[in-house]
Amino acid sequence: MPVRVAMPAEQSVGQQLQLTGTLTARQHARLSARTNGLVSRVRVDAGDKVSEGQVLLELDPALATEQLKQLQAASQVTAAELAETARLVTEAEQLTSQKLFPQTELELRQANKARAEALHQQAQAAVAHQQEVLARHKLIAPFAGVIATKMTDAGEWVSLGTPVLELVALSPLHLDVQMPQEHFQTLDQLQHVKVQSDMQPGTALQASIIATVPVIDATARSFLVRLQLQPSEQLQLLPGTSASATFNMTTRSEQSVVVPADAILRHPDGSFSVFVVRDNKAYRRLVTLGRRNGKDVEVEDGLAADEAVVIRGNETLRDGQQVTVSRDQD
Repeated sequence: MPVRVAMPAEQSVGQQLQLTGTLTARQHARLSARTNGLVSRVRVDAGDKVSEGQVLLELDPALATEQLKQLQAASQVTAAELAETARLVTEAEQLTSQKLFPQTELELRQANKARAEALHQQAQAAVAHQQEVLARHKLIAPFAGVIATKMTDAGEWVSLGTPVLELVALSPLHLDVQMPQEHFQTLDQLQHVKVQSDMQPGTALQASIIATVPVIDATARSFLVRLQLQPSEQLQLLPGTSASATFNMTTRSEQSVVVPADAILRHPDGSFSVFVVRDNKAYRRLVTLGRRNGKDVEVEDGLAADEAVVIRGNETLRDGQQVTVSRDQD
């Protein structure tokens, strides 16, 4: 069996962990109408960029406008009644001070004035309420972003809470990755994180961890890590696209035995092994792995630094099989 071998290296190991995740927007909302009504105009379409406070959709305001006019007229009536009751109270107070008017009549007029004030305040509150109802016939963008989906059009009746538009902020973006459970305690050794978008794999971005969710997914045996990307004027990132994050941990001071990742074979029971070559024969060796550093893996136990390991052709080898050896020149 022809195989290629490589000699292990002795070096200080700094772990490098690469994970793939999805870019998510910090703000992503399915906007709904703020009141019931007939859509009279949709001012945006899918793909349009909008700014915060921009009017996105309008409902037919005819009925709400007419009701507002009625309430404003009623408020004017209560204002006139309040002015008249106030005049009568002032007149009664003057006459009472001259002993020309009974005290009981003055108190009655004061009670009428208090009632008129309450009715006027009630009318003003009704006007303010209807003004808010009328304002809710316009759907306002709560934040800047892009319209991802348009779900209604002019002429349709929408009810309160019915989604009509989907708005997604283009920045800032987060990268959510699922990190294996065995690395939960090693995050405090993190030096830096680099992110590469799969849309433009040649450009690297700096990132920082802003949240970890200390709840393990029992199915995947992993936990959520959320990264905040530093903005880049040269790179246009889109929510929903994939990206990879490389976590670089601190380097250990002691020397370790390191082999190429291609030398490692994983078994169904979760154990690992390598094939070492001695006298042109391959022998399987169970090993205990440590950190991963890029394309190399630390071997904590089961392998000496002077034993050549098979890196090509090891998938079909059998223990003790005769091999023809070529050295790795990389």
